[in-house]
Amino acid sequence: MSITNGGDTLRIAIPNKGSLSQSASDMLREAGYKQRTDSKQLTLTDTDNAVEFFYLRPRDIALYVGEGTLDVGITGRDLLLDSGAKAEEVLPLGFGRSRFRFAAPAGTVRDLDGLAGTRIATSYDGVVRRYLEERGIDATVTRLDGAVETSVQLGVADVIADVVETGSTLRQAGLEVFGETILESEAVLVTRAGSAVPTGFEVFRRRLEGVLVARSYVMMDYDIPVEHVERAVALTPGIESPTVSPLHREGWVAVRSMVRRDTAHRVMDELYDLGARGILSTDIHAARL
Repeated sequence: MSITNGGDTLRIAIPNKGSLSQSASDMLREAGYKQRTDSKQLTLTDTDNAVEFFYLRPRDIALYVGEGTLDVGITGRDLLLDSGAKAEEVLPLGFGRSRFRFAAPAGTVRDLDGLAGTRIATSYDGVVRRYLEERGIDATVTRLDGAVETSVQLGVADVIADVVETGSTLRQAGLEVFGETILESEAVLVTRAGSAVPTGFEVFRRRLEGVLVARSYVMMDYDIPVEHVERAVALTPGIESPTVSPLHREGWVAVRSMVRRDTAHRVMDELYDLGARGILSTDIHAARL
């Protein structure tokens, strides 16, 4: 696959596989962009939106963007920091969240001070080396591609540093986490550090921000007696301010406001207790703020 400069076309790197791939494509579809239907497809041009997508190994994306070969990319924060590339995070995307932790056989290492002189196996040696250097800890770091939890059993390492979700895989290997979280990671939008904003980037970022808003909020409509409007509006202040319109029924108004999705049911209960009726919550499919 060759990557050439498309002039005014925004060139975007997308994970071609792994945990970030499908979620990244889903978000781009919600933002109005075409996405591939064949997982073997390496590039896709969306002429209507003046963008071209390149499907790459997640670990390579920050490098392509940092070198200026591509304009922007979606990758994990852990992969970005591990790469050492001249790329920077410009927007967290809210999916692919994970925690990066140290783990060792139960009872052997209890805190960070116990890392001194140990052998640490990890797939993210750049992140681990930087973390240790910042804290003045002298340890040997070995990079392994693939499952690292078996490295202790095989005698390759004393400690591992890895992504932890439920911790069940580590427990099965006789390991337990210790110390603080090394890194909280999630999918992020990255661009080349210190470079001019590429043509079309602001529109692209606004679209992704719109998806984040649409996923985080619902539109709430309700009718309420005029005397309770101020208290109702305090419950549903919206982004700027709610819309309040008079109803044909005297003494009543209709209110429309954006409400955070994770609080919507509690707010509906409180509005009902306040005297609101006809309370409706609907999804937002697109947004620009």
